[in-house]
Amino acid sequence: MNKTLCINFDFTSRFLPPVYILVFIVGLAANGWGLKSLKLNWKKLGNINVFVLNLGLTDILYLLTLPFLVVYYCMGSKWIFGDTFCKITRFCFNLNLYGSIGFLTCISVYRYLAIVHPMRAMGRLTFTRSVAISIMVWLLVSVQSLPDMFYIKTFGNKSEKCYETTTKSDVENYLNYSLGWTLTGFCIPFLITLGCYGHMIVILCRKDTIDKVLKQRCLSLLLILILLFCVCYIPYHVLKNLNIWSRGLSKQGICYEWFNGVYIAHQISRGLVCLNSALNPLVYLHGHEDIPAHLRQLLQRAHHMFSRPPSTNSGNVTMTQITDLNGRV
Repeated sequence: MNKTLCINFDFTSRFLPPVYILVFIVGLAANGWGLKSLKLNWKKLGNINVFVLNLGLTDILYLLTLPFLVVYYCMGSKWIFGDTFCKITRFCFNLNLYGSIGFLTCISVYRYLAIVHPMRAMGRLTFTRSVAISIMVWLLVSVQSLPDMFYIKTFGNKSEKCYETTTKSDVENYLNYSLGWTLTGFCIPFLITLGCYGHMIVILCRKDTIDKVLKQRCLSLLLILILLFCVCYIPYHVLKNLNIWSRGLSKQGICYEWFNGVYIAHQISRGLVCLNSALNPLVYLHGHEDIPAHLRQLLQRAHHMFSRPPSTNSGNVTMTQITDLNGRV
């Protein structure tokens, strides 16, 4: 088979820009609302709020790079912002991805200690320790992501590429790095999170003395984490490494029909993994009792706004209109 026909690269330019635009709009709105809610409910969440705040910061850091990627793919994968900014953009993605996984793991461990070992955890899960652990997560994720910046990211003169991984010339070395990165940055935190919630669910089901509201919150958070891992994280890591491996085979002159399917699936997984920036706010919104009521209030206001007939007399302001605008008479 001809190498040029092995993979259809046009799919990326058609698929990713709409996804990035949607994630940028929804993600900024959701994180803005979530951080505002976090500020209002800071004391309710306890020391876990430090991890939640950092989770939101990783999302916003990545979301701000999406407009540049939209321009890149809309121009037919032509990077016009320079090699340094290409590496910064990819670095921000990695900080968001593995920072999110790290802080979600910290939230899971804190939940586990507070429910399964409440006496041991009492007085130990302090604000200062939460800040120290958050700094450690940022440092670990940065150290893991830093080697990625030393790989070649751009290629070409007039029509430069900004590779998510690296050029084909160094793809074998990058595969080894990526596999190690996947193990330390994804697999180990995933197993820790799974173990914490698995044991936590067993404890919650066995003990009848635990508050039902607490059980519901833990179960809802577990479902959110399952959604994030199954939709965003697991497919991306599996398909990313498989795609790098197929690129290595292609470099050796080997080309199979499934290469194109792997490439397309990997691009879809890239779209799914960036959804974590829009889904992460669910983690810090799910535990607030006022969120459902606030959502209903917003929907009622929107329904009233669009269902209200237009005023026939612009010169007169009725008492109903004053009530609608100000929320009170």
